Order: sequence, then C-alpha cells, then structure tokens
Amino acid sequence: MSSINDNARANPTEAQRVASISMDSMKPEWKDILARIPGDGLKGDGFPRNVLGIIMQNTDTFGPFMNYWVTCKLDMGLSVREQEIIILRMGVLYNSDYVWKHHLKVGREFGITDEEINSIRNEEYETFVDREKSLLCLTDEIVNHRTIRLESWEIHSKILSPKDVVDLIHLTSQYMLFAVMNNAFQVQVEPALDALPGVHDRFPDESP
Repeated sequence: MSSINDNARANPTEAQRVASISMDSMKPEWKDILARIPGDGLKGDGFPRNVLGIIMQNTDTFGPFMNYWVTCKLDMGLSVREQEIIILRMGVLYNSDYVWKHHLKVGREFGITDEEINSIRNEEYETFVDREKSLLCLTDEIVNHRTIRLESWEIHSKILSPKDVVDLIHLTSQYMLFAVMNNAFQVQVEPALDALPGVHDRFPDESP
C-alpha cells in the first residue's frame, strides 16, 4: 500500500495539538453552506467537527473556503461516487485515518462497496471501470509526482476530458489541505466514527 509517509498519520495516543473551536461559534451563513453538502455521510454523527474547528482558527478564510469546497462538490463534473473514490485514495496516500473514516461512510452511501474500498486501499484498480481507473491512477500521479507526466497524460487524456482533469486537481488539492491539517494538528477522529476501520485496518471479512 502506497502512502507518502507512514509516520504522518494522527496518533490516537497523542493529544490533539490545538483545541477545535466549538461549532456553536459558526456563523449562520457558514451552517447554510455546510447544509448543502450532498448526502448524509458528512452530517449528523459523520460531521467533521474536529477538523472544521481547526480550520476555523482563521475566521477570515473559513467561510470562503467552505463555500469553495461545497460548491465544487455540487458543481464539478465528477459524480459524487467518483469524488469519493478519489477522496478515499487521498486518505491512503496521506495516511489520514480522519479522511478515511469520514469518507468510508460517505462512499458507502454513494454505492462504493467494501471490496472496492479494499481495492482503493491496496492500489488494485483493475475492477473499476476505465474512467474510475484513470481518476485513481491520476490521483496517484498528482500526489506522488506533483504533476502529470507525459506518459500518464497520453494514456488517461484519451479517457478523461480537460474539464475532468481540472476537477480532479481541485479535489486532490482540497483533500491535501484536509489531510495535512489533520496530520499536522493530530486531529482526533470523533467518537462516533472511531470504531470504523482505519487506513491500515482490515475489515472483519477481509483475509490476512
């Protein structure tokens, strides 16, 4: 399994380095923005209050970033399933249990099976349709090489449009921010999601 740094993940035995600001401090317009997130996985018990409470340390940038993030989720050309496949892979690449556990729930909501989740984790893309396979391969390419090399461009530009690649770069950039924020501040997973398998954990029916 490929990840940037096996030591990067938040350590559950280490205290979160900065306390998350309470969601009670959110402005009404920020709550309205977050209510537009598609589906239910990032709402209720799955609401990422701990990392949002870190990003709220800068109240001048929080609202505009949230609007950009949610608008992209709604208006980019990638389906929600495609977005979640990419986000789960970003959780693996950045060794972020926080991103991984939150998006296990969302991914399942939008039809990603546990078998597919294991394939994403283990960099085994053959079972995915060509379009999803290209999105996963280019996610790895962008993170590992900080660009799209010519040989990858020549393969995947036959399957993905320029707009798809622009959307992919938007999405991977957003989740680089989330993953590094989680790892740098040692953001702890909320108790309601803590029991979900992490990036390195097997599912109950998965063979060793």
